[in-house]
Amino acid sequence: MENKGTVTQTFHLKQFLSVHYPLLTVLIGFLMVSLSLGPYTNGDTQWEMDAVEGVLNTGLPYANGYLMDQPPIGFYLQALWFTAFGVSVGNGVFLVTLFGLGCVALVYGLGCLFYSRTTGFFAALLFTFSPWHLILSRTFLIDAPCLFFTLLSLFVALVALKRDSFRLFVAAGIVFAVAFNTKLYAVFMLIPLLIFLYQHKRNNRKRLAIWLATFILPVLVASIVWYEIITGSDLYAVFLHTDFSAPIPDLANPTPFFATHFLVSYGLGWFFIDALILSLVFSVWQRHLFRGVRLSDAVCVAVIACVISINVFLGAILDLKAPFLNTIKYSYQALPFFSLLTASLVTKGLALLKVSRLSIGLRKPFFVGLGVLGFILVAAAVFYNMYFVHMFSTWEYLIFKVDPNINVGYSLFNFQPITADSLLMYLQYLGFALALSGALWVSRNKLQLLLKKNRAAL
Repeated sequence: MENKGTVTQTFHLKQFLSVHYPLLTVLIGFLMVSLSLGPYTNGDTQWEMDAVEGVLNTGLPYANGYLMDQPPIGFYLQALWFTAFGVSVGNGVFLVTLFGLGCVALVYGLGCLFYSRTTGFFAALLFTFSPWHLILSRTFLIDAPCLFFTLLSLFVALVALKRDSFRLFVAAGIVFAVAFNTKLYAVFMLIPLLIFLYQHKRNNRKRLAIWLATFILPVLVASIVWYEIITGSDLYAVFLHTDFSAPIPDLANPTPFFATHFLVSYGLGWFFIDALILSLVFSVWQRHLFRGVRLSDAVCVAVIACVISINVFLGAILDLKAPFLNTIKYSYQALPFFSLLTASLVTKGLALLKVSRLSIGLRKPFFVGLGVLGFILVAAAVFYNMYFVHMFSTWEYLIFKVDPNINVGYSLFNFQPITADSLLMYLQYLGFALALSGALWVSRNKLQLLLKKNRAAL
């Protein structure tokens, strides 16, 4: 009986690893690589550190004698963490890193719900090794916690819609209230939520209205409690943030392309963007073949377009300083959807390879070539970002310029850059290798099967 139990446990462990090994490699790889970067600091991190100390000393997020004009949840979470583990920037950054780790897991989960498990893995891989996400996960800011709660809210809401669970949808609304009261950027997550809610409840307008009202209610209650009761202001104070009033300094002349310059030069890179474009081209070109993911593609495009457009409108049209200089933060909510849409190129490429087996003449090599091109672009995007992560980890100072011709942008200091012979450098390499082993694990069966079938067809 004991031997039988041991065999059963071994079988379950192998089954678990077979399914979840790729995700585990990405999560552990993220932790390894993230610990080799930063922590990063600047004026914003000091300001937020002061606010957390204000919570510890007075119960409210005061910084330099002023009540912070940010929603409070992030500061209270850090205050609880400091109470348990001590007050230091390193401890605070580690909590942010844990939220960044949670974001990776949620991108994987959303990829599985939006597309497939394969897409979920590659979305998590692209997201994990984006310098954009890694740097913000190693900086004492509330952006990564906000993204975590927004993604968690969307994930729980989608599961609730899939199961038709009203209680779970209410829980998603509560999580969204936490996200919105961490940072206002969470509002962008209403875009995919409203689209999917309408898709599931469009035939029953009454239920649609009830579910939507129930989802919004927690955020209204939480905002009223904070702004009307605790701080003694009013709900209009939500829009009185200094980001919406401070103008761009005279030394910079914003153009509508400042956000795209950040995306190309720092946030994503050309290979990432090329893969994204090719994914969209495949969806439009082969509408019938990819009709099952058209809604998911549309949702990703809608979120990306809204986030970037509002960033550009605030920075280039209204000439506001923070949206212009802080694109790394203002467009951060779009990064998971960039990753999801780009990663879907892998499964679309696999679909084209399957179609190629039924094609004749020049169509066969054409489909095969496009499918392989998709794989190459996704792989290139991953390796390109790994290279820049490695390079950034050795620098003491980073500046994300909004214009290539002027030295203006969001800057960060790293007082602990790693060197070639550092143990952290080897840890970084090991993290990269571990995550890539997950990619090989995911690809092994699919590539072997496709190669066998294509050989048979030839």
